[in-house]
Amino acid sequence: MRRVRFLALAVVVAPLAIVHGAQRDSSADLAALLARVGAAVEKYYARAQSLICLETVRLQSIGLDLTPNLSLARQLSYELRVAWDALADGQPPEAVVQRQLLKVGSRAPRPKDKPECLDPSAVSPDTLAMLLPINQSEFTFKLAGNTRFKGRQALLLDVKERQTGPVIAEPHEDRKDCWHVSMPGRTQWRIVIDAETSDVLRMNGRLIGWVDVALPADRKSGRAELPVVFERFDQSIVYGPVRFVDPDETLMLPTSADTLAVRRGSLSYRENRKFSNYRRFITGGRIVQND
Repeated sequence: MRRVRFLALAVVVAPLAIVHGAQRDSSADLAALLARVGAAVEKYYARAQSLICLETVRLQSIGLDLTPNLSLARQLSYELRVAWDALADGQPPEAVVQRQLLKVGSRAPRPKDKPECLDPSAVSPDTLAMLLPINQSEFTFKLAGNTRFKGRQALLLDVKERQTGPVIAEPHEDRKDCWHVSMPGRTQWRIVIDAETSDVLRMNGRLIGWVDVALPADRKSGRAELPVVFERFDQSIVYGPVRFVDPDETLMLPTSADTLAVRRGSLSYRENRKFSNYRRFITGGRIVQND
């Protein structure tokens, strides 16, 4: 079978008074945290617009047992920047990642090179944007405790889209036999937040259960409707301090992003992305790893 690819209650009165008070305190703590995080993300996007970096992407198809198959891993290098520009119709700015392909493997791209299904898009939404104040109403948030992350005291925040919509598969606009699949409300994120600065330190996302989608039949190729099951779609984004000089400045920026997609009826894969060589438009910077 031909595989189609994708680009994922009276003695109880007193206790009740205490519980209600705890709930109010928890709600107040959550609202205060979201306000601080929202402000930190706005500051991040305002600053990130003047930065570019090198994004190195490694794609490896795998079997359902998570081991690599016989195909060679695909490696791509991009110049990457974040845009947060106001829209022409006066709507609030939308945070997107913009990429320019620099290398395919170890060589420069050729005119005949075409993007493959799993290659990153030239323009894509930025995941951190869910925490912007203007977007927070679209999600539900829950405090999930405390932790330590790379020596920092941190808070845990669980995030999920408020509305669950239909699963929709659409053909990719410029990639043959490739599909966009949207599955709103079926991903949950656990976010690690610096307790002192409210900067995001890590974002971990996963599917909430298996997701079924039917790819429409293709009359031209004679392919019948194809059922695909998303068993896993795990994502992890890590942020770290990047130091700049002249003038001196340290920013928390992405250092790595990993994805694991396990799908029956379609290609399963691992994607590993590394971000390095951060530069301001006027000078350079380097990532400092904290032990």
